[in-house]
Amino acid sequence: MKEHITQLLQQAVEALMDQGVLSGDAAPTVEVEPARDRNHGDFASNLALKAAKPAGMKPRDLAERLVAALPDDSAIRRVEIAGPGFINLFVSHASQFDILRTIREQGREFGRQDLGRGKSVQVEFVSANPTGPLHVGHGRGAAYGASVSDLLEAVGYSVHREYYVNDAGRQMSILALSVWLRYLEQSGESFTFPSNGYRGDYVLPIARQLREDEGDRLQHPAATVFNGIPADEPDGGDKEAHIDGLVQRARELIGEEAFARVFALALNAILTDIQEDLAGFGIHFDEWFSERSLRPDIEDALQRLERNGHLYEENGATWFRATTFGDDKDRVVRRDNGETTYFASDIAYHLNKFERGFDKVINVWGADHHGYMARVRGAIEALGVDPGRLDIQLVQFAILYRGSERLSMSTRSGSFVTLRELRDEVGKDAARFFYVTRKAEQHMDFDLELAKSESKDNPVYYIQYAHARVCSMLEKMRTQGLDTSVSLEPTILEHLELEEEKDIAAMMARYPETLGRAAEALEPHQLTHYLRDLAGQFHSYYNAHKVLVEDDQLRQARVGLSLAVQQVLANGLELLGVNAPESM
Repeated sequence: MKEHITQLLQQAVEALMDQGVLSGDAAPTVEVEPARDRNHGDFASNLALKAAKPAGMKPRDLAERLVAALPDDSAIRRVEIAGPGFINLFVSHASQFDILRTIREQGREFGRQDLGRGKSVQVEFVSANPTGPLHVGHGRGAAYGASVSDLLEAVGYSVHREYYVNDAGRQMSILALSVWLRYLEQSGESFTFPSNGYRGDYVLPIARQLREDEGDRLQHPAATVFNGIPADEPDGGDKEAHIDGLVQRARELIGEEAFARVFALALNAILTDIQEDLAGFGIHFDEWFSERSLRPDIEDALQRLERNGHLYEENGATWFRATTFGDDKDRVVRRDNGETTYFASDIAYHLNKFERGFDKVINVWGADHHGYMARVRGAIEALGVDPGRLDIQLVQFAILYRGSERLSMSTRSGSFVTLRELRDEVGKDAARFFYVTRKAEQHMDFDLELAKSESKDNPVYYIQYAHARVCSMLEKMRTQGLDTSVSLEPTILEHLELEEEKDIAAMMARYPETLGRAAEALEPHQLTHYLRDLAGQFHSYYNAHKVLVEDDQLRQARVGLSLAVQQVLANGLELLGVNAPESM
């Protein structure tokens, strides 16, 4: 209806342009919004106020000319001019409830649009290092990225969901070392485990598998392993030198080929766990992109940067002129030992993304990557890619509380709550919904007790209960022998006369606009708030007014309204990865 009224006002503008009242160059964009006060109409426009000055008229005088130029339309029953020149429009009763027929006809497709038709978007999210299970801090980025992907797809974009697997570099080598050291412990070797190693219990079954695969072939005395290695930090040493020394010692003692086998065993075990965990969370990726596959691309990317004059040599290292593009300092892309940096891999990865032809690339990163944004955007621009095609969304880690206790999320120490544990405790639906109830960049405390509660204070329960209520109502009709097929003919819908019924219909009519706005802004929380409001309106209505009344036509009208609410709630929940249950 909003679009229809906008078109009517646009026709009025064109009529005044033909009359010479308005100039084509100065004609304003027609804006229509739902009226805040139903007493002032269903929709309102400030068109006359915007166009008055270019037209050289008083706003109220121009409003009168616009209203006079409005074409006759059965959807509009009355138009009023208020205040200095606002145009308030009252829609006819039949038009107010046309939305119920639209929802029935379109069903699951209601609200979906073609805003992004012909455009491709890659959304890269989660991308946690495969050095341990996903914890609840990763869950927010996972839920956000998945919902953003689904929203964009719902408004017509071709969406490619991708997980970047950091399967190269130092942290993975430290993981492989940690598995090997636990393997040594299983044969009775005794030593102090490195403070900078991966100490979580999840390493133990991988170490047991290593022993099952290798037997004693990789066994070495602890004294041999630790002899001459720099002291660890707790002993007054350097934990980084200690762990790096142990990695190098492991490579020397068991050989590069065997170390690669340990590396692959650890990587595959944890990556498989991550994939299964995300699948249980309702999240699937089109591609799991390996960092190691980029090795040939890194040199190509660096050569391009050099040809474009954006690299230089200093102290044996190769640097990217990041300060040219707004970063606070230049960045090393190749160390003095000839090894490329993680940043060099990231440059190659982003070049790879754009060379695959995506119109837009969205990175969903943790908020701790804030300082990384300028250098990545700078590298993209230095490679000749429009940096406006890269959208970086920073997501604050959610902080989990059980009562007043804040729970740890340190993967390396092994003291953390996994995403799987969260899912087991509060359920997939509550976790997915709670994670996207606020703007991604806003701080978030995840209240376990609230997520498990069955009350209106728990938003996901409140919304799901509204959906289930309608299912229960239909079941009750069947047990009473009432026909559940409902007519939505105008003679039926004219029985919807309550203000609450009009408000609910108007709210549902705003669903497509809300969906489009949430998708374009990459803000799933707009949809969560909308669903909460719609569920609240329905609960209030259902509690105050009997739906299954004796009068057949009134009953059909109210059931039809309830079924439309049920459909809209189901459509919105689906885009958030949340089930719409038939019973609670």
